[in-house]
Amino acid sequence: MATSPLSLTSKPPSVTRLCHQRPPLTTVRVSAAAVTTTTGMPDHHHPSLEITGGGADRFLPAFNTLHLPYKPFPIIGWNRHLETIFAAFFRTVPEVKYRRECLRTQDNGTIALDWVYGDHRSLPSDSPILILLPGLTGGSQDSYVKHMLVKAKSKGWRVVVFNSRGCANSPVTTPQLQTASFTADTCHVVDHVSSRYPKASIYAVGWSLGGNILVNYLGREHHRCSLSGAVSLCNPFNLVIADENLRKGFNNIYDRALRGGLSRTFEKHASLFEEMHDEYNVQAGLNPRTVREYDEAITRVSLGYKSVDEYYSNSCSCHVVQHVRIPLLCIQAANDPIAPIEATPYSDIKDNPNCMLIVTPQGGHLGWVAGDDAPLELPGLIMR
Repeated sequence: MATSPLSLTSKPPSVTRLCHQRPPLTTVRVSAAAVTTTTGMPDHHHPSLEITGGGADRFLPAFNTLHLPYKPFPIIGWNRHLETIFAAFFRTVPEVKYRRECLRTQDNGTIALDWVYGDHRSLPSDSPILILLPGLTGGSQDSYVKHMLVKAKSKGWRVVVFNSRGCANSPVTTPQLQTASFTADTCHVVDHVSSRYPKASIYAVGWSLGGNILVNYLGREHHRCSLSGAVSLCNPFNLVIADENLRKGFNNIYDRALRGGLSRTFEKHASLFEEMHDEYNVQAGLNPRTVREYDEAITRVSLGYKSVDEYYSNSCSCHVVQHVRIPLLCIQAANDPIAPIEATPYSDIKDNPNCMLIVTPQGGHLGWVAGDDAPLELPGLIMR
């Protein structure tokens, strides 16, 4: 499960600290007929989906299947844990051949981009480009990434997977691995892809922690963002709430899976951190009891935070949704066990004319075992 879609979450030259005070999050009630919020604000009616956002009126005409009801797969689709675990273990994995490109960053770090092999010869230079940002410890090898890639490629898109530092067997050249708030690498990737294909429109999709990273980039770098649009899927949005939620009841199974993936990735590169043993708790990084303990020992140190709580509170993408200036579609599941729906910034999404939110009644965490291609493939909600 280390590289499955069970996803949440090096020393950079500088870190932007964001400590905005946010209003209380909206409580959501999901019903079969329509979904309303406690704010009393009107939303778009749908037989089974919640659709809202300041950009909804503008974006909805682009969806030619969104009027259809959400029909969960029998048995599996009525339990959030079954949906999440089934998708992680039993979703098919398409055959995809990659061509890897490694980028060197200003701090001497390394980013691994996996392009679809042969596309640089077969596609015109102005083909639209899709950058994929997987979840925590995820990468180009994951089934949900490959299914999205195959769908986009079938429509003539050029696709590249942005593997965060240390993920997908990417080389690590500095004591920094994947983090939720470090947007410098995303800036570097988008700038690189833009300069390589100046005639192409570029879009991005991020899952779970990758969604949080993507939205942080869109909000913090809105003045220089060259993307034409983006999609965030199962974004935890508020890492403080997500952290608390991950350690409750059955959710501990996801915490164990994620911390296992983190420690295995860290073990491969621990020697880089051992040279700085006064700062990093290497032993805790190798054998963390929780994701939180790993982030306290390794992640928050690499970013210069004094505590893991400071790292989480300053890494929440819910704080910057209001600043997004390009079309952004957020898709969440109301029963997500890892990205709890109460962390979703409803007010800011409703107030931003560039944002739209779709909430499905079921789906678990990156499960969504509904639709013609489900449960063994990826539903085609956003690629039709």
